[in-house]
Amino acid sequence: MYIGSTSQSGVLHLLYEIIDNAVDEAMAGFCKNIRIRLYMEDDVNMAEVIDDGRGIPVDVMPKYNKSALEIIMTTLHKGGKFNSDAYKVSGGLHGVGLTVVNALSEYTTVTVKKNGHIFRMKFSKGTPISQLEQLGDTSETGTTITFKPDREIFPVTNFDSTALKDRLRYTTFLNPGVTITLIDERYEAPETDVYNSKEGILDFIRYMNTNKTTLTSIIHSKVQDGQTQVEYALQYNSSYDEKTESFVNTIRTIEGGTHVVGFHTGLTRAVQNYISKNIKQQKSDVKITGDDVREGLTAALSVLMQNPEFEGQTKGKLGNSLIKTMVETDVYAYMSRYLEEHPMDAKAIVEKAITAATARESSRKARELARKKSIFDGAVLPGKLADCISDNPDETELFIVEGQSAGGSGKDGRDKNIQAILPLRGKILNVEKANIEKVFDNAEIKTMITAFGTGINESFNIDNIRYKKIILMTDADVDGSHIRTLLLTFIYRYMKKIIEEGYVYMAQPPLYKVTKGKEIFYCYNDQEMEAKMAEFGGKAELQRYKGLGEMNPEQLWETTMDPKRRVLKKVSITDALHTDELFTILMGMDVQKRRKFLQEHAEEVKTLDV
Repeated sequence: MYIGSTSQSGVLHLLYEIIDNAVDEAMAGFCKNIRIRLYMEDDVNMAEVIDDGRGIPVDVMPKYNKSALEIIMTTLHKGGKFNSDAYKVSGGLHGVGLTVVNALSEYTTVTVKKNGHIFRMKFSKGTPISQLEQLGDTSETGTTITFKPDREIFPVTNFDSTALKDRLRYTTFLNPGVTITLIDERYEAPETDVYNSKEGILDFIRYMNTNKTTLTSIIHSKVQDGQTQVEYALQYNSSYDEKTESFVNTIRTIEGGTHVVGFHTGLTRAVQNYISKNIKQQKSDVKITGDDVREGLTAALSVLMQNPEFEGQTKGKLGNSLIKTMVETDVYAYMSRYLEEHPMDAKAIVEKAITAATARESSRKARELARKKSIFDGAVLPGKLADCISDNPDETELFIVEGQSAGGSGKDGRDKNIQAILPLRGKILNVEKANIEKVFDNAEIKTMITAFGTGINESFNIDNIRYKKIILMTDADVDGSHIRTLLLTFIYRYMKKIIEEGYVYMAQPPLYKVTKGKEIFYCYNDQEMEAKMAEFGGKAELQRYKGLGEMNPEQLWETTMDPKRRVLKKVSITDALHTDELFTILMGMDVQKRRKFLQEHAEEVKTLDV
C-alpha cells in the first residue's frame, strides 16, 4: 500500500523514504550534507543514511509516555510533517515513511545527535528491541538510520544503484547547496559518487541537454505566493521530442499532474499569442497546437507547497487543482514578457513551432491513419501477422522477428494458442533521425502499430494492447543487435508506456549447438560452449548459428520460444535521463558525438561479432 511493491522497486522505495526525510531537513534550511552507504550483511543489502539536520526529536511525549522517536518509528501518521511549524513544505504524504521502513525491516537502528547528546534506539520489524539510550555527548546534530530489509517480505533485497544515482542527481539539482555522497561497498571495488549543484534547475537543464544542439538560452523563473513556490527552467533544442521533468517538494512526479498541465497550457498560450501578434505566417496559416510548441522542449518544473495531494504514497501524480491556475498564470505572464524582450530566442521558438505544425499538417493523412480503428486499433490486422487463437492480452505473446525465414520457423514452431509471429522485412526506419511524416509513412512501423493495437500519439491507449509480452526476437549478431536497437528506439520514442508497463522483452537465442552422439546441447554464450566442449574433450560437433533462420521449428521452440525453457530479458527504464541521452548519441544526427562516445567506450566491448 505504501511502497507500491514488494519487488526490487519496493526495497528501493524504503531507502527513498529515509533520504526524503533528510531532504526535507535540507529544504527547511537545516541540512547541508547527506551521506548514503550501501553494504552487505548475510547476503542482504544494507543501507545507512546520515544527515546533519536537526535530528529526530527524542523528548518524552506525556500523552504517550514514550519518546517522540519511538512514536515516529512505530505509529502511523505521527511524523513531524503534520506540524506546519516543523516543515513548511515536505515530500511526505501521510507522515508514515519511517514507520513503514521500520515495519518492513528485519532490524532498524536510529542514532540521533541532538541537544548536546547522542541517542540510539533499535527496532525489529516495527517493534522496539531496546530502550532509548544516551551514549555520550556531542556538539553536532543529525540523524543516522541503518536498516536491513526483511527477507520474509522482499524476495530480492538489492538496491538498484542506477535508479538511486538518477534520483540523487536530480535531488541535488532541486536543492542547490546540498551535497549528497553515495558510497557503495557491496562489490569488490567500492564506489563513491558525490552529487551537488550550484545553479539548481539551470544545471538540470544543461544536464538534460547534454549532447543536444540547443536553439535558445535557458529561460528561468521563480515565483513565491504565500507558502507556495513555483520554479521552472526551459530550453529548446533541435530534436523532435519534449522532455519535461516535474517535481513537488523535490519528489519526482513521473505521471505529471495539475502543475504540469498548468505549465504546458501557459507556455502554449504565450507562444500562440506572440505568433498571432507578431508573425505573418506564410504557410497556409497553419494552427499552432500545444504539441507543436513543445517539440524540442527541455524543461524542469519544481513546486514547493504545503499539503500536496498525490495519487498514492508513491507520489506519481499531483492532484491539487489550485496549483494549475498559479503555474499557468505565471508561465503565461513571464513567457509573454520574455518573448517580447528576447527577439532571438522568440524567433527560434516560433520557427520551431511553425516547422512542427507545418510537418504535422503535411502528414495529416498519415496521422489520421493512426486514429482510425480500422487501421491501428486491431479491426484490420496486417496480412503478414500470424495471430494466435487467444485474445486475452494477459496470456498472449507477440514475437517480432527479422526476415521471412525466421518468421516461417517461428510460425511452425510456436504455441498457436497464445503466441503470434510478426516477421519484419529488413531494418526499420531510424525514428531518431526522422520527422513524424516519415515515421508514419514507414510500412514496417505501420504494421507494428496495427499489431500492438494501442494506437499511437494522441490516439494511444495502453488498455487496448493486444499482447502483454512483446518479444523482440532477432539474430545473435551485429545486424540482429542493430535491428533490435532500431525497434527499441521506435518503441521508446513513440510508445514508452509499453516499456514502462513491463510489456517489452528481448529473446535470447542460442549461439551454439553442441552435439555428441544423440545428445544435443544449446549454448547461449562462449563460456557455456567452451565448458561443454571441454566436458566432451573435443569429441563433439559444434555448430555456430548465424541466424534464427538456420533453426528448424522444433529447435526454435526448444531454445527460444518455449515458456518453460527459454530465457527472456525484460526491457525497463531505470535512469530515464541517461537512457534519453544514449538514444540521442547513438541514434541521432550528430556523427562527431557518436564517434567520440564509441572511442571512449571501445575498451568496454567484451565480444565483437565480425
